[in-house]
Amino acid sequence: MKLMAKTRNIGISAHIDSGKTTLTERILFYCDKIHKIEEVRGGGAGATMDHMELEKEKGITITSAATTVNWAGINDEGITYAEGIDKDCRINIIDTPGHVDFTVEVERSLRVLDGAILVLCSVAGVQSQSITVDRQMRRYRVPRLAFLNKMDRMGANAYKGVAALKEKLNHNAVMMQIPIGAEDSFCGVVDLITRKAYYFDGENGENVRIEECPAELVDELEKQREVLLDAASAFDDSLTEKLLEGIEPTEEDIHVAVRAGARSLKMTPVFMGSAFKNKGVQLLLNAVSRYLPSPLTCEKPKAIDNDKHEKIDLEPNNDKSLVCMAFKITDEQFGQLTYTRIYQGTLKKGESIVNTRTGKRIRVGRLVRMHANDRSNIDSAGSGDIVAMIGVDCASGDTFVAEDGNTSLSCEGMHVPIAVIELSVSVKDKDQLTKMSKALSRFMKEDPTFHVYTDEESAETRIAGMGELHLEIYVERMKREYGVNCIVGAPQVNYRETIRNNAKFDYTHKKQTGGAGQFGKVVGYIKPLAADRKEREDQVYRFVNEIKGGSIPGEYIQSCEKGFKDVMDKGPLAAFPVINVEVFLQDGAYHDVDSSDLAFRIASRMAMRQAIKASSPVILEPLMKVEVTTPQEYQGSVIGDLSSRRGVIQGSETDPNGDGIVVAEVPLSEMFGYSSQLRSMSAGKATFTMEFSRYSEAPNNIQEKVMKERAEKLALQNE
Repeated sequence: MKLMAKTRNIGISAHIDSGKTTLTERILFYCDKIHKIEEVRGGGAGATMDHMELEKEKGITITSAATTVNWAGINDEGITYAEGIDKDCRINIIDTPGHVDFTVEVERSLRVLDGAILVLCSVAGVQSQSITVDRQMRRYRVPRLAFLNKMDRMGANAYKGVAALKEKLNHNAVMMQIPIGAEDSFCGVVDLITRKAYYFDGENGENVRIEECPAELVDELEKQREVLLDAASAFDDSLTEKLLEGIEPTEEDIHVAVRAGARSLKMTPVFMGSAFKNKGVQLLLNAVSRYLPSPLTCEKPKAIDNDKHEKIDLEPNNDKSLVCMAFKITDEQFGQLTYTRIYQGTLKKGESIVNTRTGKRIRVGRLVRMHANDRSNIDSAGSGDIVAMIGVDCASGDTFVAEDGNTSLSCEGMHVPIAVIELSVSVKDKDQLTKMSKALSRFMKEDPTFHVYTDEESAETRIAGMGELHLEIYVERMKREYGVNCIVGAPQVNYRETIRNNAKFDYTHKKQTGGAGQFGKVVGYIKPLAADRKEREDQVYRFVNEIKGGSIPGEYIQSCEKGFKDVMDKGPLAAFPVINVEVFLQDGAYHDVDSSDLAFRIASRMAMRQAIKASSPVILEPLMKVEVTTPQEYQGSVIGDLSSRRGVIQGSETDPNGDGIVVAEVPLSEMFGYSSQLRSMSAGKATFTMEFSRYSEAPNNIQEKVMKERAEKLALQNE
């Protein structure tokens, strides 16, 4: 229990290029995990956590990487054990990608973490992917600290960063520090609780020098300290009483209140610094230890008992029966590496565990603690820990329990975004085909947002994912890791179909062939799923059983549901998947002899086909949220170009550097080749980010074009 109280499981998440990996590199250095700082870009060996060759080349994080460090803390005597900070606090860190195409890496990391650091660029503030990451943190109720990075850059402004957190993310953001200088003159921070100034000396900022607050900042310090105390007092009655009585609170009083606010998700403590210039990182580590929860104090994780159909709390207790979850898998030379979060009990090397999804008993042959791509063998791991098993065959999201545990348990799943873009891939010979099949099956197992299927009409192998970069990376990995030279087809948009109106169905399936026949009757209606529904945002189909009086026996209801769902794979307009449909089964009929699961499944299929055709089906196209940062002289051209691509401009603003930021919603089909067009339009000075926003009804001319192209393609294949 002592070790658990000292454990912090945190993720580092942010918009692309905000400095997540650079920050992680400094954390590793200050915790004595590495002895030389490497940079993400430039010469040298590259950042420790970006261990793939592709990551080092492109200077981006592609896969999340895990490591474990011990942090001692700092106090007024320099680097030593600080009051209120556990000696040797063990921090399990997951560094996640910033690029939206790899958003599932963030999703599955946050699913198993107890706290997070939201890194923001203090120049750009809250950017598009910051909003996505924040939404993911809220989804899994992860308490977070904010770190305003890049305080040394031109245009850096800590106060604007805090204002952006409040305005754009609706955070109760509260400064814990104020900067000493800014941009080129940024040299340290003043802590609002201790009233001390912290400077970071030495070649790598490893020597923390603590002095009195500079005289010119005393007024600002007291002003911001009042704001901090006012915000913190909302979370602690004793602090409120002291403030009302005019009693100066102790440092520990303030820490207790801030801790309660952060852990309740109702307050976001804001820290600042420059990871690249080695400033402010040690104080952020102090805050992680002080304010973010341990596995004992975090919100209790839940598992679903599928037999009893109820949620149960998992207790972070090493003596209880084991429950753990595989949240990320990678295939390696010596077998599958399964990243695992232990929620309850103890996981031991050599013991057998049960996969609750498959029911299979598995022996844990090797257990390791990860440090990026390196690993160290361990014999056991307790509740609240994040480790990896080697050689265990499973899928991402599987739950494991002890041999004598409850095999009907499953940990709550994670949100997997819809794939929006696809490519055809092919190879020239059989040898290459075998290698490609091996590569694709591995990638699909590792990444829930990467899909592979064979087009029935053309027999083409198609891959689908979150964006052009996502698929480009996998094609490149096939070439490097498997020696597969793919022939890649043009990218295609994943359209969807849906219904506009309600439609009734009443269908009887009757077949007599001598002997037992087939009989099943289904009656009900379908309607569009409400846009303001409170269910999970990725729900695309809902079945409601309203059968009363046993007109369809209970054992056939599941077959009816399967039959309705079968039809969702191919819509009537252009054979794209159908989404956002709610099916109500109200009545029916059966025959004592002739009714069967198959009969009701067929009846439901035919009824669903008729109903969808009668409910004004339409084609939906994916809309992307596009954010372009461009010098002011090119802003007009950028806006004009986005409008010509059927984009809807949602807003524009000017960043502290004087560049324009244009935000628009643009159909994905219009965005192919945009990066080269933007480069030529802005002399290479503009950049953009793009992420999936929503599906929206396509204009009539686009629907007709899509249906015509689809029909021509099918006709060619049938010749």
